[in-house]
Amino acid sequence: MKRAYKYRFYPSAEQAEQLNRTFGCVRLVYNRALEARTRAWAVDRQRTTYAQSSAWLTEWKRILELAFLNEVSSVPLQQTLRHLQAGFVAFWDKRARYPRFKSKRKSRASAEYTRSAFRWRDGQLTLAKMNAPLDIVWSRPLPEGAEPSTVTVSRDAAGRWFVSLLVEDPTVKTLPSVAAEVGVDAGITSLLTLSHPLAGVSDEEGKVANPRYGQTDRRKLAKAQRNLARKQDGSANRAKARLTVARIHARIADRRRDHLHKLTTRLVRENQTVVIEDLSVRNMLRNRRLARVISDASWSQFRDMLEYKAQWYGRKVIPIDRWYPSSKTCSTCRRINTTLTLNERTWTCPGCATEHDRDINAAKNILAAGLAER
Repeated sequence: MKRAYKYRFYPSAEQAEQLNRTFGCVRLVYNRALEARTRAWAVDRQRTTYAQSSAWLTEWKRILELAFLNEVSSVPLQQTLRHLQAGFVAFWDKRARYPRFKSKRKSRASAEYTRSAFRWRDGQLTLAKMNAPLDIVWSRPLPEGAEPSTVTVSRDAAGRWFVSLLVEDPTVKTLPSVAAEVGVDAGITSLLTLSHPLAGVSDEEGKVANPRYGQTDRRKLAKAQRNLARKQDGSANRAKARLTVARIHARIADRRRDHLHKLTTRLVRENQTVVIEDLSVRNMLRNRRLARVISDASWSQFRDMLEYKAQWYGRKVIPIDRWYPSSKTCSTCRRINTTLTLNERTWTCPGCATEHDRDINAAKNILAAGLAER
């Protein structure tokens, strides 16, 4: 199983300058290739390939104004053309929208190096065009005997540097089968409501508390953003204020990601089947009153983690129809309560007189619907 291990590192001034130059060249090549491919289709109705864009890169390097492309490793430049090709394939297959241009300020600053563009020796990583290895903080060990096949270097908005090593991980194995199956209802008051509780995770029967990390740091973030808004564009003080805002955002994202990793790992390890709703989070974010708390819950990230971990460990994730009336259906007699409103958190079934907690009832119905589909 291929698995990426991500670490923080601290580059020297020379290494940081080289990497920043590489990020800029990667972004430039991507944007020029996207522009050229778009023009070729708009004018001549021709679909260009990776091989053609690679030939363009060779021509660009011969242009005097673009001679600086020769100062960085050619491998990240070729890799960004491969990523662009993958983006077009996804668009043609109707799995994604049309590729967009990379922005200097908004896009992720990263560069990917394949085996020919770095040296791995005695646990030290040296990238192409560099004389010294990266100063990596090994927060956890790589699998014994692991050799990286791909290295991705990135810098986030808070100025932190990360390196991701893709290795063959023999420790990821299919887990023994278990009988447990769980339905998951995503929410806001409670992050998740489960059809049966997980020991040590729930604050009450079946309910996982929503930590609301964005709400916790909301005042601090608002103060930092007001301070940023008062700074003059292009000034050094504005750059410092921007970093302060970015660090607060990074702290929120790190804590949220850590919580979701622990929760999804627990769900996958303890259950053979996990049933979830196929929510359209993008459409739900159009609700201005709930957009902030929905983003803070990060349901899309939760689903992504759940699905790839289930694939790792031999588990099954079943999404059910988003329009299924899980909250309004009685999990005992299957009668649908059409009069149930959104603000009613508990209700009594008019058919069998069973009293339901709205979210727990929904989780039970989601599990039943998923098992029926299976």
